[in-house]
Formats: sequence, structure tokens, C-alpha cells
Amino acid sequence: MDFSLTEDQAAIQSAIEELCAPFNDDYWLTKDNNGGFPDDFYAAIAKAGWLGIAMPEAYGGAGLGIAEAALMMETISGTGAGLSGASAVHMNVFGLHPVVVFGSDEQKQRWLPPIINGETKACFGVTEPNTGLNTLKLKTTAQRKGDRYVVNGQKIWISTAQVAHKILLLARTTPVDQVTSSTHGLSLFYTDLDRSKIDVREIQKLGRKAVDSNELFIDGLEIPVEDRIGEEGKGFQYILHGMNPERILLAAEATGLGKAALRKAAKYAADRVVFNRPIGMNQGIQHPLAERWVELEAATLLYQKAAWLYDNDHNCAAEANAAKFFASEAGFHACETAVLTHGGMGYAKEYHVERYMREAMLPRIAPVSPQLILCFIAEKVLGLPKSY
Repeated sequence: MDFSLTEDQAAIQSAIEELCAPFNDDYWLTKDNNGGFPDDFYAAIAKAGWLGIAMPEAYGGAGLGIAEAALMMETISGTGAGLSGASAVHMNVFGLHPVVVFGSDEQKQRWLPPIINGETKACFGVTEPNTGLNTLKLKTTAQRKGDRYVVNGQKIWISTAQVAHKILLLARTTPVDQVTSSTHGLSLFYTDLDRSKIDVREIQKLGRKAVDSNELFIDGLEIPVEDRIGEEGKGFQYILHGMNPERILLAAEATGLGKAALRKAAKYAADRVVFNRPIGMNQGIQHPLAERWVELEAATLLYQKAAWLYDNDHNCAAEANAAKFFASEAGFHACETAVLTHGGMGYAKEYHVERYMREAMLPRIAPVSPQLILCFIAEKVLGLPKSY
């Protein structure tokens, strides 16, 4: 059992660190204060070819696995870019996987190269204000009329919709009372984000101001039939193919953010002198930091195992969810400890750790709650009765 990075993986890590170096803490602090999508960062990632790291080579991607993609996302986050930097490219890495698996050759050729080369930005339209995590009860409708679908409804917490050109949209094509199975009746589309039919309203939020979150009001959006992925009514099954990779990537991002915070805290503890000695000499400071290191190491191993299972075509649902659960908590605890290590200065923006802690809340909440993950593991792994 080899736990070391391969030569190629080490090269990816090094290249991403070098690429991110100009986008330092001060860059992300400015973005956190002022907002605005990090276009120059996104363009740099695209120009270097990293947006297609897990996309097929036939369409311009690198053809690598989720293990390499997760390593890239941990590295981006770990440079201090945090969830702002990671979220700017997150959707491109995993979001169109349903297209890769279920799209036609014509759709792949039409949709994948623009995403890979950075010409097109996409957003992920699933969550709704009145259904939350109960995806099977989505209310946004797509009614077929000839060679088009007409969509009406709402979506919420849609990242990058302010700048996106396309939307991967899950909508109901068969009323819920007419389906033979609860997983049927939803269809998946990838289509233009037509702003004449979609009102995009930004949500002001706790952190990650550089990457917008939005509520979408959809009124009469027309989608050509050729923009439907796979068969009508099977969209829920298709979207599941993107969920496990997303959990793995988010686990990696949370781990990277925690490691960035731990690095800041350790340096501050070594440099800060109180009562004629560095505060890092005190076990009250040392022990919490050492515990966070242990937790982050465990989080790394957990997301790497989930990625290995996925890349080798094994069932990874439990491991992907466990990685997301554990890494999110480990990342947050590391950021919290970093703030406390800095004392009063941890509350000051110039030391960056308060920004890290605000961003560390996001993986704990989205895209699935820790409580629902525990319910899933209890049922699917431990064989306990379904509780929801």
C-alpha cells in the first residue's frame, strides 16, 4: 500500500502552487472585501489547461482521475485561496460529469471543449427554496411543447450564476403524482442561461464574496430538446454521477483550507512573544494545533481513499460522504483554532484567518448537511432503518 504521491501527482501539486503564487492572501482579501468574480485567476487556471483535468482527452481534457482533481483542489485552497479560489473552478471540474457519462457524442463535442478551455462558465441548478435536500420533490417544471421544453420555477444557492453562460438544470418533466417511482420524472438539461427568462438575484452571505451565490426565478425559459441529457425522466439518476465526485472535491478543498489556517497559526505561535517567550512554547497552544494536524492528515487519507475507489469503478458513496463529513469538520476546527491562536489579532482581517474561518462554514453546510450524511451512513453502511 503506497501512500506517496506519484511523480505526475507531485508535478500537478507543484504546478498549481506555482500558478497560484501571484494570487496571494492580499489578492483574496481584496476579493473578500470588494467582491467580483476572480476572472484573472480563472483565466490563469484555464490557460494552463487545468479546468479539464478530469475531462476526456478526446475533447481537450487531461483525462485524469478524481484523485488528481481532488489534489488540485486541495492545493488551490491550501495556497490561501480557500473556498473562493476553489469555488471559482469547482463546477468545471465535476459539474459536467453527467454529460461525459450520458451525453451524446454531439453534445460532448458541443459542450465540453468550451468548458475546458475557459470560454464558457457554467452553474449548477438543482436546489430549490421549498425543497432543500429533498431533491426528489423538486417543483421547477419543464413542460414539453414540440421540440422545446418550457421551464418555470425557482432555484436557490446557485453559485457563479452572475457570470455563468450555461446552466446544468434539473427540472420535473412528469408530475410527482404520475410517476411509478420516486426517482423518476426529473430530467436533466444543459442549456444557455437566458437572462431574459431567468432573473438572477445575488444573495449576500457570510463568506466567499468573490464567488456569487444566487436565487434564480425562471419564467418561460425555452430549452431545445437537443439540450436534454439522456432520456426524459431519468435526470435524478444522471445527477447522482456528479454527486460523489463533488463530495470528494469539497472534502479536499476543506482539507486544504484547514492546512492553510494551520500553517498561519503555527507561524504566528512561533513568532508571537508574550512573557518573554514564544506562545508556541506553551502546551496550551501546541496541543490544539497538533490535534488539528492529526485531524487534517486523517481527512486527507479519507478523501484520497474515496477518490481511489471512484477512479477504480468501485462504489464510493459511503466513503465520499464520510470524507465530506470529516474533512469539513477538520477544516473548520483548524480554522477556528487558528483564530484562537492569534488571540485578538485573529479577529482582524489583515491576518486572514478570520476569512478562512468564515469560508470553512460552507463545506459543513453544502451540498449536503452533516446530519443527512450520518443518516445515509447509518442506513446504507450499518443497516439501520431509514430515518427520513
